[in-house]
Amino acid sequence: MPENISNNALILALLSLNGEIAIQKDYLESGEVPEDEVTDEEEVLDDLEQAFMEFVDVYKARAKADDSLPSIEELLAGEEG
Repeated sequence: MPENISNNALILALLSLNGEIAIQKDYLESGEVPEDEVTDEEEVLDDLEQAFMEFVDVYKARAKADDSLPSIEELLAGEEG
């Protein structure tokens, strides 16, 4: 991932992915997923979670070098509130 991505873009990507993961989990737990699509939808969730973790790793490195950024825990807790 390029180092020139802005902090704002990184934060928005993390929050967006986190929201999409929640939506996908809700969908999978809803019982509305056709039986023949469950595996595909689980793979979508796995892909979202993998992408999220990659962004978390980048964010943690960035936050370590930039004291103005909140911790990943604070960032995600702020989204819940």
